[in-house]
Amino acid sequence: MSMRTSTQILVIGGGPAGSTAAGLLAKEGFQVTLFEREHFPRYHIGESILPSCRPILQLLGVWDKVNAFGFQPKGGAFFFWGDEEWEVNFQGMGDGTNAWQVTRADFDELLLNHARQLGVEVHEGITVRELEFEGDRPVAALWSEGKGGGSGRVTFDYVIDASGRGGVLAAKQLKNRQFHDVFKNVAAWTYWKGAKAMPKGPDGAIGVASMPDGWFWIIPLADGTTSVGLVTGRDNFNNKRAELGGVKELYEQAVASCAVVKELVDGAEQVADFKVEQDYSYAADSFTGPGYLLSGDAACFLDPLLSTGVHLATYSAMLAAASIGSVLRGEATEDEAWEFYQTVYRHAYERLLVLVSVFYESYRGKDYHFYNAQKLTQQHRDSLSLQDAFDRIITGIADLEDAQDIYAAVHGHLNGAESGDPNPLNNLNKVHEAKQAPMSAANAVGGLYLAFAPKLGLRRAGE
Repeated sequence: MSMRTSTQILVIGGGPAGSTAAGLLAKEGFQVTLFEREHFPRYHIGESILPSCRPILQLLGVWDKVNAFGFQPKGGAFFFWGDEEWEVNFQGMGDGTNAWQVTRADFDELLLNHARQLGVEVHEGITVRELEFEGDRPVAALWSEGKGGGSGRVTFDYVIDASGRGGVLAAKQLKNRQFHDVFKNVAAWTYWKGAKAMPKGPDGAIGVASMPDGWFWIIPLADGTTSVGLVTGRDNFNNKRAELGGVKELYEQAVASCAVVKELVDGAEQVADFKVEQDYSYAADSFTGPGYLLSGDAACFLDPLLSTGVHLATYSAMLAAASIGSVLRGEATEDEAWEFYQTVYRHAYERLLVLVSVFYESYRGKDYHFYNAQKLTQQHRDSLSLQDAFDRIITGIADLEDAQDIYAAVHGHLNGAESGDPNPLNNLNKVHEAKQAPMSAANAVGGLYLAFAPKLGLRRAGE
């Protein structure tokens, strides 16, 4: 396919954030070009999808394809957390299946191909080397193909950086990515064939099992394999790896210390090498700038504990498409739309940051260094404006008494209280029932709210 030399909107990255944003914009009739560095299908971690993704995938028109693909339906989550056990059940949240355990190679390719069908000009195997700026506004991308391939330049009116952890803008050019003091963790994972099903929890649920130095995820996949990953503190990981001789030895020792996982993989066959990722909790100073938006992992990443990666990717992509669409149609100024995007996306991220920290703090083994290391500092809590964050959470919950209970329980946890709701998953369920964004004039942000008809975009509260 010949390459355009100019495009209305350039999207960098073909993962869930990029393909969702590009697809939604193409549906609205805009000219969209997408560059993806890899050739799909390609491996990616992040296999457990939340029900909050469903309405966005429906809006994109791809939900039926996901539903028909044959992924493992995910009935919820089950937590073996210290001495306690908690369940989250997704049944009763609407009709049929609401979430899946997916092989991301297939899931991401399905979304990217759907974006193509919606009219996005997709180019795989294309790396964006750098963005050219006029003043502080990016106006063109310099790209190159793999070894011996071509190179070129494309100009654009707007760019969405959905380039993942690599972060073309935040990590490489602007260098404005901040790593958090909390969640300085490492994940090491592999795949097992013939692992037993979890003894408790809904069908197809993700399992989370704690141990003194961290926790494991257990994700059953449709191909008969089970993804089992260890999350532990970075210092502990480095020390143990050096002491025991490698990642395999460290992982095996951790499995031996966790009765649930030990039982599940007993007699199973390991069918993949170990993979490792670290330092994955970060956020860019700003998710916006003149002419550009950061979406998904390019903007921020939290922690794998509550499986929020694809949720934040698709959610931010929807906000990005609505914001750029409204600017291009003259319904809002760039400053107004960008303020909306920054505020709403950061609230969604910070709300989950607080929730994950609360979840770690709920671990009753208070003397374990790993769990103490996951606590938000007072300075961080102050900067997050907890009251404001939780005012956003409660928007859309019918019973305001419930909402106040959430705030009191979580605020109590964060301020060291041992009382409050002993099961933060009750709060999690309520949070997922809450509306994800300002969708009515009553809770507009900067006078704007998200509208889906007649077009996806931002509407003024007074109109």
